[in-house]
Amino acid sequence: MQCISAYGSILSLPLRSNLFSVRKLSSFPHKSFSGQHGKLVRMKATPTRACHDQESNRKFKRLPLSKWGHHFLSAQVDVSEMNALAQEIERLKPEVGEMLMFSSKSIESTKKRILFIYMLVSLGVAFHFEDEIEQSLEEGFEKIQEMIAGEDDLYTISIMFWVFRTYGYNMSTDVFKRFKGENEKFMESITSDVKGMVSLYEAAHLRTTREDILEEALSFTTRNLESFARAGASSPHILMRIRNALCMPQHYNAEMIFAREYISFYEQEEDHNKMLLRFAKINFKFLQLNWIQELKTLTKWWKQQDLASKLPPYFRDRLIECYLFALMIYFEPQFSLGRVSLAKINTVFTLVDDTCDRYGNVSEVAALVQCVERWDPDCMDSLPDYMKTVFKFAWNTFEECENAGIMEEGLSYDVQGALEEWEQGDVVPTFDEYLEIGGVEVTMYVSIACSFLGLGQSSREQAYKWLKSRPKFVEAQAKRARLMNDIAGFEGDMSRGFDVNAIMYYMKQYKVTEEETFTRLQKMARDLDTTVNEEILKTTKSVPRQILKRAIDFGKMIEFTYRSGEEYTHPEGRFKDHITSLFVDLIRL
Repeated sequence: MQCISAYGSILSLPLRSNLFSVRKLSSFPHKSFSGQHGKLVRMKATPTRACHDQESNRKFKRLPLSKWGHHFLSAQVDVSEMNALAQEIERLKPEVGEMLMFSSKSIESTKKRILFIYMLVSLGVAFHFEDEIEQSLEEGFEKIQEMIAGEDDLYTISIMFWVFRTYGYNMSTDVFKRFKGENEKFMESITSDVKGMVSLYEAAHLRTTREDILEEALSFTTRNLESFARAGASSPHILMRIRNALCMPQHYNAEMIFAREYISFYEQEEDHNKMLLRFAKINFKFLQLNWIQELKTLTKWWKQQDLASKLPPYFRDRLIECYLFALMIYFEPQFSLGRVSLAKINTVFTLVDDTCDRYGNVSEVAALVQCVERWDPDCMDSLPDYMKTVFKFAWNTFEECENAGIMEEGLSYDVQGALEEWEQGDVVPTFDEYLEIGGVEVTMYVSIACSFLGLGQSSREQAYKWLKSRPKFVEAQAKRARLMNDIAGFEGDMSRGFDVNAIMYYMKQYKVTEEETFTRLQKMARDLDTTVNEEILKTTKSVPRQILKRAIDFGKMIEFTYRSGEEYTHPEGRFKDHITSLFVDLIRL
């Protein structure tokens, strides 16, 4: 097949404002193949056709239509109800804060405070108490040895480990040795503590490289929890908690998706705190009403674009899914503008990706790239009509997002996008070259940069500076994302005649079977998990949490998309269920 090749570089989509030219994504230093000419890497595109071939004769796979259509256009949100919920949140917030910051500084009180932080995170209300949580963790970590001394409760130890590691405190894994027997294996007696087993399973996902005890813990708990789920001997709400954890561990789960599930679990716990449960429910419903308002506005905007009548049906209509992705990065009400802008930009990325991968031929894509590189509407004359529509949509969307940023903050959002730089060629890269360029150079930096849009000006500047330093954390995330994408999309690529895929490159380079390749690449992705976790611990003290959290949450978005296959293209199952639980079924108070 004929392919398009990409240099190891990134193009920016420059905007009319040059206020922040220092942060152009195109100025990122490209570590790959330094000192060499741009490396040609074969990318996906439809083969060039003969000149007599008409666009109307092209064959392409029609993708499923959106299940949501204009559903949210008719959504009704009662503003008076939102105001009442906001008032009750403010009334209850000090009471919840007192539960966290009670005056006693004893070891037992500090331990309870750490466990309470886990409850706040799991119930989706931790963002109300960020300063108090950081203070409690800083004080608690200074007493870590005293807190764990003599503590043999599996749930308590595992939750403390999860909380400290999640917030960047490198609590030692030695604490889990107390749950091993003389044979150096985890004691079977701890399997009777079902909640403790779930918590140990969750904690094990925060393992770093060379932490063998957590690898053992993950294998041990997974095996036993799967057995519990099959047996069905526990209470229904605990069984649901087990199944949800096995499906998507909390460490990888989107915060609000997990909160929706955990609120239901916590409500059925006999010892739940009624006031805390009430606060969590009111907070969640208030957020839901905010999100529905935004979806109504976005759906109206999407309808006005009317791309379905302007383009052949080769592209994925995934507005609501794009908003769900944005929600994984920003769920808090104060980030409304960033959330909406990111959702719009996600639709641009999807349309451009589908145009290049599923419909455009080599010469057309090359013309589009030149047009994007110049970022000048006057260059559209060189494009076929359908690509004029694509370019105009991208142009208008970025302009809208920038203008929204100007109105919101009195300055430009400095929205940046990126496309691969394509040229014809037939150079086959090594697997490592493909993994680095395909993941790092093309995808991850641009996407994470866009995830910083909702931050304030000073935070954005700091975030872009950090990103331009090419942190190892992002490189590991990028390679992991590339692997998960290619593993999930392998069958689809092959069905369209595309051999530009990590699986194919690995098979060719190492002369192994497809089955063996999948096994090795899946292990490689798991190993990159531990590298990501390790880099988070190294980065926490030098990068503000609000910046690092956006990059971490982007990794969760990748996990959510590809953990069970390519669900963004075929958004049935979990995608549909989560959209329903977040945006359709309001939580009952």
